[in-house]
Amino acid sequence: MIYIAIYFAAISLLAVILTVHDKHAARRHKWRVRESTLLLVAALGGSVAMLLTMHVIRHKTKHAKFMVGIPIIIALQITAAILVWRLI
Repeated sequence: MIYIAIYFAAISLLAVILTVHDKHAARRHKWRVRESTLLLVAALGGSVAMLLTMHVIRHKTKHAKFMVGIPIIIALQITAAILVWRLI
């Protein structure tokens, strides 16, 4: 159980770092994080942290791919967690 908590803490931290880096890079017209990478990190468990970070720093909040896609990912993750919990 502790390993699961460590994993989600690490992937959430990565999600925050990538989102903040992408915002910083966008302002300076530098190398950006691919949208597919951001969505992959969200799908791997960083979705809540990424969505909150995007709202706080106002990054990609006008992109439906993120503002609709990440909540869908969160819903799927919650559904999967409930199903796994029932199996245990």
